[in-house]
Amino acid sequence: MFSGIIAAVGRITHLTAREAGFRLQVEAGTLGLDDVALGDSIAHNGVCLTVVAKEGNHFMVDVSPETLSCTVGLDAPGPVNLEKALRLSDVIGGHLVSGHVDGVGEVLRFDPVGDNRLLEIRAPREIAKFIARKGSVTVNGTSLTTNEVAGDIFTINLIPHTLENTTLHLLQAGSRVNLEVDLIARYCERLLSAERG
Repeated sequence: MFSGIIAAVGRITHLTAREAGFRLQVEAGTLGLDDVALGDSIAHNGVCLTVVAKEGNHFMVDVSPETLSCTVGLDAPGPVNLEKALRLSDVIGGHLVSGHVDGVGEVLRFDPVGDNRLLEIRAPREIAKFIARKGSVTVNGTSLTTNEVAGDIFTINLIPHTLENTTLHLLQAGSRVNLEVDLIARYCERLLSAERG
C-alpha cells in the first residue's frame, strides 16, 4: 500500500528486454535506498513494482507485458514519480493507494491559473463512476483531490508544491496518465453489486 505522496522524482535510465516484458534500471534521485531490500515494493508513476536488484543510487524492477498493456510511462527512459510502500506506523498524508492502475486517462487541458495549474482529464468510462467531486484520485501515483466531475471528465487544481515535486509539471494536452480510483469507492461498488446480484 501507498499514500500517493511522492517521495522523489527518479528516472528510468535503461530498459533491458526480457523473454516477457522489460527490466528497468531506475536512478532513485533523492529517494533513499538504505532501507530498501530486494523484494520491496516501490510505486513508479503509480505502478507497484518489486525491487529485484540495487547498486548505489540505482535499482532494478521487472515489468510484465500485462503491466505494460494497461499503464503508461514504463516503456521508455524518462522521469518517474517514486514512492516506497507504507509501513503500518506511517502517516497517510494522501489516501490509501494500492499501486494497481485502474486505467489510463487523457489530459484534455493543463492551463495556468495564477501559479497553479488546472488539470482536466478524461477517464476511461468503466472507472469514471468511481471518481467523485471533492474525492480522491491518483494521477501518475500522486494523490489528488478532484474539483469538478462531469461524466467521464474531471478537473484538479495543482498547487506549486505538487508541480515542483512530481513529474506532473511535464503534462500537456494529449498526455496519457495512469489513474487509480479510490479504493473505498471500488469496494463499496463491489459490495452493492453483490447484494443486487
